[in-house]
Amino acid sequence: MRLPIYQVDAFTDSLFGGNPAAVCPLQAWLPDPVMQAIAAENNLSETAFFVRAGGDYALRWFTPIVEVDLCGHATLASGYVVMRFLEPQRQAVSFHTAKAGTLTVARHGDRLAMDFPARPARPAEPPPGLLAALGGEPREVLRARDHLVVYGSAAEIAALKPDLAALAKVDCWAAIVTAPGENGVDFVSRFFAPAQGVPEDPATGSSHCTLTPYWAERLGKTELEARQLSRRGGALGCTLHGDRVSIAGRVALYLEGQIEV
Repeated sequence: MRLPIYQVDAFTDSLFGGNPAAVCPLQAWLPDPVMQAIAAENNLSETAFFVRAGGDYALRWFTPIVEVDLCGHATLASGYVVMRFLEPQRQAVSFHTAKAGTLTVARHGDRLAMDFPARPARPAEPPPGLLAALGGEPREVLRARDHLVVYGSAAEIAALKPDLAALAKVDCWAAIVTAPGENGVDFVSRFFAPAQGVPEDPATGSSHCTLTPYWAERLGKTELEARQLSRRGGALGCTLHGDRVSIAGRVALYLEGQIEV
């Protein structure tokens, strides 16, 4: 069986930046072990699979080792594939998901904007080993699905060299580290999920479901510009709309081809 595949760099306006996602449009769902094996073979932080569902699509995401309940950059990449290659006349596309509800990707100027659920974090005690594994001098710890660890400056975030082997053993799905931004950027972040097969994610949409409400409250504004300070880097425009978050970014196409399974 031959299947189409696209690889798209998300949350960047230049190739080899942002977060690469593989996107596989399907006529019907493959067995879960096959989709997981394809994701492992791709060895990217996420591979997205979608099938048509009426006028919309049903969407799933896999890391190299596990299916996840929400992924931003691979949703952005999937919307791009639909609106560039499959249905170029569309201005928006809705994806139905099992745990995150319906997610929409729409054209928004020179960006694509996603409508996602907000995931506000609440103050929490850090699980044993988390802060030691991350390093630095954190100021605050909160938790939604992921632990949100707040530092004092963008320079601290950039300088962190977490012990990923130790972090993978912590009772923590993923760790978001964040601090105030500078030079027109409202906040910066990095994202680590080694236990899920993602040591450091280059540019993470789902983390901004938690980052956006946190920084909107702290800064007293609902429209924010964010940067993810990974090696590849990521640029995201975030807007809080009550219990929803708009996350916008640009994309760059790297690959269009076929796989054989």
